[in-house]
Amino acid sequence: MILVHSHTMHSWSSELLSCVARIICLVCSSCWWGGLKPQHIELIVPSQNTNYEHMHAFIRIVSYQPFHQRISAHSYNDETILLDASLIFLFGIVETYSLGCYISSETNLTSTLWSIAQTSPYDRIRICAYGFLAEILSDKQLKELKITNNMCEFFFRILEQAWNHPTKKWKKISIPYLLKGLLSLSSNDTIQTAAANFNKLPLLIEICDQHSMAYDIIWALSFNSIIAQQLQSNKSFTAKLVQIKSQTNDQNLCKTVNGILWNLNLSHKEKSAHDSSHDKRFDIMISYSHKDKDICKQLYEELVRIGYRIWIDFDQMYGNFVDAMAEAIEQSQTILICMSEQYRRSNYCRAEAQYAFQKQLNMVPILLQKHYKPDGWLAFLIGSLLYVDFTKHEYSKALDLLMKELKMADERNKISNKSMQPALNSAELLADSSMLMQRPSAAISSPDNVQDWTEIHVHEWLCKNDLPQMARILSGMDGLGLIYFSEHIHQSEPQQVFLSLQQDSLRRVNENVSLIEISRLQSLLEKQNLAMLAPSKQVKRNTKNSNSSIHCNII
Repeated sequence: MILVHSHTMHSWSSELLSCVARIICLVCSSCWWGGLKPQHIELIVPSQNTNYEHMHAFIRIVSYQPFHQRISAHSYNDETILLDASLIFLFGIVETYSLGCYISSETNLTSTLWSIAQTSPYDRIRICAYGFLAEILSDKQLKELKITNNMCEFFFRILEQAWNHPTKKWKKISIPYLLKGLLSLSSNDTIQTAAANFNKLPLLIEICDQHSMAYDIIWALSFNSIIAQQLQSNKSFTAKLVQIKSQTNDQNLCKTVNGILWNLNLSHKEKSAHDSSHDKRFDIMISYSHKDKDICKQLYEELVRIGYRIWIDFDQMYGNFVDAMAEAIEQSQTILICMSEQYRRSNYCRAEAQYAFQKQLNMVPILLQKHYKPDGWLAFLIGSLLYVDFTKHEYSKALDLLMKELKMADERNKISNKSMQPALNSAELLADSSMLMQRPSAAISSPDNVQDWTEIHVHEWLCKNDLPQMARILSGMDGLGLIYFSEHIHQSEPQQVFLSLQQDSLRRVNENVSLIEISRLQSLLEKQNLAMLAPSKQVKRNTKNSNSSIHCNII
């Protein structure tokens, strides 16, 4: 019904409008009874094809401007019911199937939500619109819209009014509904920064006694260094957390409390670099969101078959998960970061990734979700590291690329184990993005003589100079190969260089070569004067065949 009639809204009768509004409201209430149940959404919208079709149908409904003009703040009319229920159900589809990135990049819903959030006289619709924006927009997009202060102020104001009201509601909007929206907001770094300025932690701490979701919000916010300091100074709250940790039988609450204590540096005694640098039990730790469990299990089985010793949590650790997580990181050489929208939003994944960064593990990122681009803390964490895109390549091809990255990581581990660098102290690495930007440029020092560079040194040099595509195309090239390559570029026509690199780029990484990266690489090679280092007897220019095609020796 929705799929058909969402194309003909201009011709709806008042009776049809009322019928559609109440059907969607009934379905939405069924799915959200007692909180959103993903299995209910999956029953109604069971497959990938149908969830895209229904999603676009609801987008058409909520984007229909005449409905916006008839939203009422007081009388609960059909248009208000329709938009309210449609937004909530659409949000459920997006959250259940992790479609936020698709919505943001492939539809115009963002502008519609922004308009509704700014103009709707019905506050529950505004709450849903703001929460939706937080769910689908990256930190960069939120900054560009300059709406974080408005969003934070709006949510905290309504939450405070609801908490102080005898019914514990605000205009019939319950506190759990408000907390759900605030939880969506709290995983964004820009929201955390804004929240630090509103001084509303005492309100959330007070609400914790009756609504455990407030602890999840505090955990997400505590990744911000200013908020972490505010919480550390609240001795009664930290004492309460320690008490809950030792007494509660609620496993989910225990995990959340342990996560907060971890961020406040009140949990887990770190081992020294000397204690944790020898006799590693694992080659690789796989860090992933449990929504990506199937493909990660497939990767785990493949890596074990090859011979790697792998640590992975298939059972979602309960209790004091931070000690188990910390031990796994301290006993691993490399961490495989399985990036997705849900990974970036997960407090557990963020804690794992940032502790691995702190302990200076080799990081090998892979991308598992189509349309997702690393943002926020995750983008800062991986920096200019290359990542294998499992959504772009066939699985076998992506796996081959991953094996090459892991081989490079193995080589880096061999080099770094010979001259161990002291790990960063946790006090030096508060977990906000501004600190993460200060990542060391490289953990490996290169020999002064380029001819002595290994494949790893060339790879690190290209990454350090922000040439990620060239690092992938030239994978496997050592210092002497780089010198010969520089001589080829120096003596060949620009068009020949471009065509050769284009062919190799398409063959090796299935991408069009970046002209900007080629230009920057040429500039770097000229500054290094590498072409002049090539032995003359090894590199000769055939003037008669100067127009013939050349190919890079990068197999």
